[in-house]
Amino acid sequence: MKIVKKIGWILLIGLIAMQFYRPAKNVEIGDHTAVFLSETNPPQEVKLILETTCFDCHSNNTVYPWYNHIAPVSYWLADHVKDGKKHLNFSEWESYTSKKKDHKLEELVEEVEGGEMPLKEYTWTHKEARLTPAQKEMVMAWAKKSRVLYQLGPRPQ
Repeated sequence: MKIVKKIGWILLIGLIAMQFYRPAKNVEIGDHTAVFLSETNPPQEVKLILETTCFDCHSNNTVYPWYNHIAPVSYWLADHVKDGKKHLNFSEWESYTSKKKDHKLEELVEEVEGGEMPLKEYTWTHKEARLTPAQKEMVMAWAKKSRVLYQLGPRPQ
């Protein structure tokens, strides 16, 4: 029984210590998705869907929930956002080539169509991110239409 008690104390001390060492937040000031929105020009309803379901994990600015102040949840969220940005970062859209932009939009369609995005873990706590079949169709139609911009190659300046 002594060993269980020692392990318990170690875990408790570790959990308390984690509260003082938090991961860096993904927060950027300014209009970090302006280039993406300007280029792809989503209808207002699609733009709202992107803002409520995608930008938290796939841009340089995350709106954190209250429970992000509690470790180990803060570590889990930081890792989740980092992974999301690795796959697609709307804030870095300008740095992508036309071919990469086309591919990212193709993946977006596949993920939404397959029900992989938005993640179930995200929709558990963000009810507004639960997409109806009609909303999914709108997003996919817009993304497919936007892909044409990048399949044609670079636009003359």
